[in-house]
This record gives sequence, structure tokens and C-alpha cells, in this order.
Amino acid sequence: MDTKQTLAALAALAQESRLAVFRLLVQTGPAGLAASKIGEQLAIAPSSLSFHLKELAHAGLISSRQDGRFVIYAADTGAMNELIGFLTENCCGGSSC
Repeated sequence: MDTKQTLAALAALAQESRLAVFRLLVQTGPAGLAASKIGEQLAIAPSSLSFHLKELAHAGLISSRQDGRFVIYAADTGAMNELIGFLTENCCGGSSC
């Protein structure tokens, strides 16, 4: 992950609702959740949720797939791990922490 991608991911997560959505999707795992279920669990209005999901997807933190009438969203754990790796790359000056 480069600096530009890292900044986009951090900017997307720097908002309460988007952070809550991302954390919920991480907890849910690869099966993901339909947007309606995300909105219900987090009490986010559909219009706001759509905006937040778009921002997270644009930052590469979530993916979506069609499942019949529903769009299922899931956290991109690879992107999450890359972000964590970028942030901890030079942790402790290369020493074991």
C-alpha cells in the first residue's frame, strides 16, 4: 500500500458511521452483510448508508457483490492488513516489539 492509498483509507475511516460500518463488516467476516442489515444494526438511514458505503469502497476497504436483489458488502481484509502493515512497517526501529 502506498502513501496515497493509505491516506484515502484513513480518511474514509475518520468518520464515526464509516468506522462503525467497517468494524461491523470485519466482525461479520467474508460472508458480508446486505446494506439493509448494516443499516438496521447501526441505525443508519439508507441514504446516508449508501454514501458511507461508497466512500469505503472508493478507499478500497470494502467490496460488494450482487446476491439476487441484494448487494452484499464485506470488509476487504487484504486491504485492512496492508493498511496495518504500512502503519507498523518501521515499528520500534526494526526491533522486535
